[in-house]
Amino acid sequence: MRKKPIYFLLFMLVIVMALSGCSGKSATKSSNVPASNETSEKSGGILKIATQAQPDTLDPTVTTAEATAQPARLVFESLVTLDKNYKVAPQLAESYETSSDGRTVTFKLRKGVKFHNGKEMKADDVIASMQKWEKNASLTKSIMDGAKWEKKDDYTVKLVLKKPSSVAMTILADQTQLAAVMPKEIAESAGPTGAKKYVGTGPFKFSGWKKDQYLHFTKFKAYQPVNKPASGVAGKKEAKVKDIYWYFAPDPSTRSAGLISGQYDIALSVPYDAVKQIESTPGKKIQPYTYGMEILVFNKKQGLFKNVKDRQAVNDALDKKVVLQSAFTDKRFYKLEPGLFRPEQKALYSDAGKEVYNSKNLYKSKQLLQASGYKGETIKILTSRDYPHHYNAAIATQQQLEKIGMKVKLDVYDWATLLEHRENPGDYDIFFTGWDTGIVPHQYGFLDSRANWPGWTNDPKIDQLLDQISSAKTQDETKALIRELQQEFWQYLPVINLGTYKNVNACSDKVKGFKWFIGPVLWNVSIES
Repeated sequence: MRKKPIYFLLFMLVIVMALSGCSGKSATKSSNVPASNETSEKSGGILKIATQAQPDTLDPTVTTAEATAQPARLVFESLVTLDKNYKVAPQLAESYETSSDGRTVTFKLRKGVKFHNGKEMKADDVIASMQKWEKNASLTKSIMDGAKWEKKDDYTVKLVLKKPSSVAMTILADQTQLAAVMPKEIAESAGPTGAKKYVGTGPFKFSGWKKDQYLHFTKFKAYQPVNKPASGVAGKKEAKVKDIYWYFAPDPSTRSAGLISGQYDIALSVPYDAVKQIESTPGKKIQPYTYGMEILVFNKKQGLFKNVKDRQAVNDALDKKVVLQSAFTDKRFYKLEPGLFRPEQKALYSDAGKEVYNSKNLYKSKQLLQASGYKGETIKILTSRDYPHHYNAAIATQQQLEKIGMKVKLDVYDWATLLEHRENPGDYDIFFTGWDTGIVPHQYGFLDSRANWPGWTNDPKIDQLLDQISSAKTQDETKALIRELQQEFWQYLPVINLGTYKNVNACSDKVKGFKWFIGPVLWNVSIES
C-alpha cells in the first residue's frame, strides 16, 4: 500500500477550486483539412476550439507556456496526475509506493499502454522521458536535483531522491510543465528546444500543424484508458470526437464572433466586453473560472530592476485596482488579493505583505527612485495583444509609471515571439503573464532561484524557505513557513502579484461534457450534430 508523506494531509484541506462545464515537432500538414467554418462530417465528429496564441512547441517539458501545455496534454500523459481535489493520482503508473524514509518512490507501470507509433510503453521510455524532463523543466530544479531514475524491470521504475521531499509527487503530477512520457528514442534525441516529433500515449494523436492557422488532433483508436471515474485530469479518458481542430485566433473579437456564428464550438478567453452579447445569444453559454494571479515579472538579471529599490518603487507606484479594472473591465472578474494562494485554501493562505501590496504611495515611490539613482533610463515592457488582459495591464502600468517620472516603452509582439524574447535578459525589463493558483509554492517558477525561469529570481532566503517547506512535518509548520515566504516575497519582489482574476470561456449548447481543470479538458467531450 502506498505510504503518504505527512505534508499530503494538508491537501485534504485545500478547497476544491471551481470546476464548471457546458451541457513529430515536424509541422506536418494534413490534406483536405476543413476551414474553421466548414465540416467534413455530419455526425458531429469534429470539435473546433479557438484559442489566443500559437505555441512555439508542443513539447510540454521545455516551457511553462499555457499555449503549449493546454493542447499538449491531448497527446502526452505522465506517470501521475491530479484529480479534481488536486490530489496525486496514478495515470501511466498503475500504482506507486513511497519508502519509509521518503527518498524512494517505486512506480508499477500499466501494461499494454501503446504510444501513437504502436510501440508499447515500458520502463526505458519512462526513464529517458523523466531524465529529459528533469533536465529541461524549470520547476524541478530544487526538488529533483541529484535524483536518479532506476529500472527494476520492464514495468517497474524507481525514483531515488537525494533528500526526502513531501512535494516531489505534486511536482511530478503538475500540469504547468508536464512530465510527459514519450518513446525513448524521441526523448533522447530531443534538444533544449524540445522533441522533433510529438508522440505520446494520450487519447488524441498529433496529426498536423498548419502554421498560424491550427493544430489538428485525431482520435487514437488504440488508447488504453484508466479504469476509474474521470476526475480532474485523472481517471477515464475517452475520445468522443474523431477530430479536434485547435485554431489560433489571437484577435479576441474573432473568437467571440466565431463562437456566436457557429464557426467555433468552444472559444477560450473571450473578451470581457463580449460577455453580455454571448450570454444573450441563444444556444451559447459562458463559463467563467478562477484562473490565478495576474503578475508583473521583473528582469532581475540585467538592467534597472536588478536593484530591489526600483522594484519596490514600481510596486508603490501602482494602483492595483486601476490596473485590474483596465485588464478585466468588470469587477466580477478580478479581486484585489496579496496572497500567493486563495483564501479558501485555508491550509495555505496568508495575507502577509498586505500592508505593501496596494500602498499607492507615490511619494515613497519617487524617493526610492531617487535613492536607487534612476537617471531616466527607458523601461522596456514586453506585451502581446494575443492576451488582451496582459496588454491592457501593460498600458495601465505604463501610464502610472510615467506619473512618477519613468520613461516606458511597450514592445508588442505575438505571444510566441514574446516567449522567445523573455528568455533573453537583454530584451526587456518587464513582462506580464498569468499563473494558475498552485497547491504548493514550488509550483511557482518565479520564486525559486534554481528554476532559472525568465525574470531570474536570485534570493537565497526564498530558496531556503522553499526547502524548509518541502521537509516540513506538520500543517502548522508548513503554514508558518508559507507566511514567512510570502513576507519575503513582498520585500524582494521577484514579481508583483497584481491580484487574482477569472477567465471566461464560452461554448455552444451542442458541446457536452466540456470542463476546465488547469486548462480545457477535451476528452470525454461530445458534440451534437
